[in-house]
Amino acid sequence: MFDKIHEECGVFGAYSIKHEDVSTLIYYGLFALQHRGQESCGIAVTDTHKSQNIQVYKNMGLVNDVFNKENLAKLNGNLGVGHVRYSTSGNSTVTNAQPLVINYWKGTLAIAHNGNIVNQKSLKDELSQTGAIFQTTSDSEIIPYLIARARLESKSVEEAVVKAMPKIVGAYSLAIASPQKLIAARDPNGFHPLCIGQKEDTYFVSSESCALDAVGAKFIRDVEPGEVVIITEEGIKSVYKYEAKKSTCIFEYIYFARPDSAIDGISVYEARLNAGRMLHKRYPVDADVVVGVPDSGTPAAYGYAQEANIPFSIAFIKNNYVGRTFIKPSQDQRSQGVSIKLNILKDEVKDKKIVLVDDSIVRGTTMKNIVKQLKELGAKEVHVRISSPPFLHPCFYGTDVPTNKELIAFKYTQDEIRDYIGCDTLGYLKVEDLKELVDGRCDYCNACFTGNYPTEVEDGQI
Repeated sequence: MFDKIHEECGVFGAYSIKHEDVSTLIYYGLFALQHRGQESCGIAVTDTHKSQNIQVYKNMGLVNDVFNKENLAKLNGNLGVGHVRYSTSGNSTVTNAQPLVINYWKGTLAIAHNGNIVNQKSLKDELSQTGAIFQTTSDSEIIPYLIARARLESKSVEEAVVKAMPKIVGAYSLAIASPQKLIAARDPNGFHPLCIGQKEDTYFVSSESCALDAVGAKFIRDVEPGEVVIITEEGIKSVYKYEAKKSTCIFEYIYFARPDSAIDGISVYEARLNAGRMLHKRYPVDADVVVGVPDSGTPAAYGYAQEANIPFSIAFIKNNYVGRTFIKPSQDQRSQGVSIKLNILKDEVKDKKIVLVDDSIVRGTTMKNIVKQLKELGAKEVHVRISSPPFLHPCFYGTDVPTNKELIAFKYTQDEIRDYIGCDTLGYLKVEDLKELVDGRCDYCNACFTGNYPTEVEDGQI
């Protein structure tokens, strides 16, 4: 119902050299990454000194709903990985929840994956023809199969990961727990973030740096695109670097990541401020107040207000307790449905000319209802500014950008979209502005705006 691009997934791993249980730390890390996936979550742990077994608990729901003191207390081990999931590939079922745990002739592995494999069909066909039996409908299950097969001719599990990587096309940020090692791997394009942290004698791997803050860890560095890193009792070691053109998902900076995270040395919050500043340069307007649609639209709105020297105001109160699965209203109750999640402060909008900033327009339904409510509450004018270019193409790298026919910008001109949502003026960020958004310090993927995919895409996907 809420017209947003959904998050992908989040991964978090921990290894205590002092042999302390890490399940609670992983829980806190996943809690900080909850914005990346709200459908299911899980934690898998092992004891590096006692056994080769991996204990796992996972279920549908939010981190705080799935885990409690009792089931966390049963997850004993000093090494583990966790996962929060939003399904961009495969059904939303507990069978597809992660981490995935496999038992093979060399032992056990627990794998948490963020991203999407572009050549999953051909890989799955190849593996099935040689005897693989898949238990899930998720593309993530392909990865442990490839690692297990590569392990047959490898001296170590990290060598097997290295050998599996060139076969995978697409996005993967991995946190892997073997009986003795925590392994981090990031695809050669670096589509999605992955970083390393440390708190005393415990090391962490995380999708975002904000989760390191949540457990009191110090950020050490990002995992480089194409890099495989192993963490053992001896510390951190980089064992491989596969070179390719870096293509970080630009929407990590625009919407997905938490604003208190930094990705590849770039502050997400600063990137959103930059987006708002550039929107004002592109589309200045005489207005009384600038407001943002929470949460990711708020920093961009603040940046617009700073650049325009127009007052910034909080006009929306967000109900954070409305999840994705609440009973959705019928078609004739859409406006009421938006009010359930976003309520408007009437005195902040009445008799005012408003600049309304949001991160994107997908189908246009939510923005239409927000503009309608603002005008019903007395707003004189509503000028919509979007801190991303128009969505024109689907994404295959772990973001659920819909097919072309569902994208309003693919079907209509900018003037037609303005008329549909009922605003006075409409302005999108330009594709050429994206470089300035990240201050020119990052190569990125903008395929959902341009159709220029950084990897080959299997036939039938576009």
